[in-house]
Amino acid sequence: MMKSLSKLFISVCSLSVLLVGCDGIEKDAISNDPIKWRTKNDSRYREMGKAFGDDTLSFGGAKSKEEVTVGLGVNSYLWRATLDTLSFMPLASADPFGGVVMTDWYTDPKTPNEKFKIDVRILDRSLRADGLTISVFKRTLKGNSWVDTPVDTKTAIAIEDAILTRARQIKMNG
Repeated sequence: MMKSLSKLFISVCSLSVLLVGCDGIEKDAISNDPIKWRTKNDSRYREMGKAFGDDTLSFGGAKSKEEVTVGLGVNSYLWRATLDTLSFMPLASADPFGGVVMTDWYTDPKTPNEKFKIDVRILDRSLRADGLTISVFKRTLKGNSWVDTPVDTKTAIAIEDAILTRARQIKMNG
């Protein structure tokens, strides 16, 4: 009885390890995303000279001061400017390491039949205009239901300009 239970336990453990090892990310789903996501395995292939890559546990600290990186995973000026610029809207989600800010639906009291939602993705650690993508969504009240409505591209450009201007102000003021 004990031998059969131990064999069953070993079999289940082996099968679990095998199934977990087969798990992976579909590259097609990632390549269709406008943001180029990387997996840990992709970064390891670029570092072929290292036995285990950079993301392993090491003792003794960093080799140089340049290797010490603490804080946000994105440009801090763009991050703070995004939060400042969108502070009038309710936040649904804010991920400082992934660089994603998503607002909840906002209705301006002057136009109660419209509501807006904004998603901002900060794609770079440097303060650059192409390191920022803005998606604006609009809904209009038709009868008793909200209907998706196209948004003028100038709206996203205006928000992007406001964020970039605020980021420059924050950088200049220290």
